[in-house]
Amino acid sequence: MARQGGFYLGSFFLILGFVGFFSNPAEAAIRKYQFDVQVKNISRLCHAKPIVTVNGMFPGPTVYAREGDSVQINVTNHAQYNMSIHWHGLKQFRNGWADGPAYITQCPIQTGQSYTYSFNITGQRGTLWWHAHILWLRATVYGAIVIMPKEGTPFPFPQPYRETNLVFGEWWNNDVEEIVKQGNQMGLPPNMSDAHTINGKPGPLFPCSEKHTFAMEVEQGKTYLLRIINAALNDELFFAIAGHNLTVVEIDAVYIKPFTTQSILIAPGQTTNVLIQANQRPGRYFMATRTFMDVPIAVDNKTATAILQYKGIPNTVVPLFPSLPAPNDSNLALSYNSKLKSLNTPNFPANIPLNVDRHLFYTIGLGQNACPTCLNGTRLTASLNNVSFVMPQTALLQAHYFNMKGVFTLDFPDRPPTPFNYTGAPLTANLRTSLGTRLSKIAFNSTVELVLQDTNLLSVESHPFHLHGYNYFVVGTGVGNFDPAKDPAKFNLVDPPERNTVGVPTGGWTAIRFRADNPGVWFMHCHLELHTGWGLKMAFVVEDGKGPNQSVLPPPKDLPTC
Repeated sequence: MARQGGFYLGSFFLILGFVGFFSNPAEAAIRKYQFDVQVKNISRLCHAKPIVTVNGMFPGPTVYAREGDSVQINVTNHAQYNMSIHWHGLKQFRNGWADGPAYITQCPIQTGQSYTYSFNITGQRGTLWWHAHILWLRATVYGAIVIMPKEGTPFPFPQPYRETNLVFGEWWNNDVEEIVKQGNQMGLPPNMSDAHTINGKPGPLFPCSEKHTFAMEVEQGKTYLLRIINAALNDELFFAIAGHNLTVVEIDAVYIKPFTTQSILIAPGQTTNVLIQANQRPGRYFMATRTFMDVPIAVDNKTATAILQYKGIPNTVVPLFPSLPAPNDSNLALSYNSKLKSLNTPNFPANIPLNVDRHLFYTIGLGQNACPTCLNGTRLTASLNNVSFVMPQTALLQAHYFNMKGVFTLDFPDRPPTPFNYTGAPLTANLRTSLGTRLSKIAFNSTVELVLQDTNLLSVESHPFHLHGYNYFVVGTGVGNFDPAKDPAKFNLVDPPERNTVGVPTGGWTAIRFRADNPGVWFMHCHLELHTGWGLKMAFVVEDGKGPNQSVLPPPKDLPTC
């Protein structure tokens, strides 16, 4: 069994020494990484197959940096697929060129080509992650980003003895791109994954997986920080550790008011930092994760496990299993998310926009469009305000920056074309969506409130929405239809959670606010890869401001071309 202890905070700079340098310990460093995208044979669940990796690692390497550092990651593509990498949650101020979503902020890196992602980490610290942002390649191309606070700045919670990354993923026995292609040809969802994984390993409940089990050794009486990332493609996940409570201290690289819970819920794209105390009887304890799904939609419901092992306990001891929430426990999902509150202290203020310049209301829907070659003569689609987004052939940021005509239009609707009872009985007629590369223009520095409303077009479902280039405040959420007359009075404008990815509850709504102070073209999409591929995405064009540091930076010389 693979055994791995926690990561010493003291060894942080030992690791960084290989990839960066300091001109002065108090000054920001430049961190340099080389990412070689290469195909490697990997075996899981008794199946071997070639997968796309970074540096032959699965998951890929962790990017370590400090708040204030500059990072340069040169990506060289040796694989047969076009590649682009997104640094999920990094704000990339004025620097969309380094954001990474293919055909949105850059053309992809073609086979045999390289591109250097250069960015500064300003005003952010905590756990984020990186992943491929083209096709479904993020099934295997992903890894953690760990941003330590500035030198001499402590965590606003007890200093842990050690820390460990737990990155959740999904594994398919067959070639993921082939599976997706088959699904698209039929107009249906592709086959679901064969296992969930923790740090690339499914755990001993799966065949041939005794050796593919992540284990973390702990010492009695010590406190550990777990940096948890949901890199799964399509599944929201519950997570628990047998016999141990979790104290949640950070979400999406933003500190929160700590609270203790037996389990957490984490959607694709989200990160959660928890403290655990090794205060139980020395033994072996399963850490387990399983899907949350509260509507009758088929999902991979199998449980991935890792092992928390007290020092000195032999591997022959059978681990205890945690009690995970029921897979359809909607109430627990809602109550867990309601406990997430910003710290809102002088050091870590929550600068919530109190006045709103622009009100947006977007309905989330599934649909069906005609497809003569598909299995049922129709293709499943997804839309925002009944628009299924069509990916362009040229990167949108380039088209915007160089004022290229005919690539996109600026007429994405602020509200749905026809109001209806969004969360009433399932709607199964008139499910056609309109197609277009339609963007929404936002004035620089204006304040935006966006209400995301789930609908019962085909089926209600929980959708995690990610906005590139920004964090936002989740000021309200509810079940049923958003009521513009009554619901805003209940908004939390004091200490709402600040995130980059938020779950819109099944048959409900979520309201977010942000200040549009980062010019460029910024993607917003459902982080369920299935729905993104079906068109559940759009982009904002945030205009340049008039000041000297309020416009998009010029593109780098090595920016890939389409």
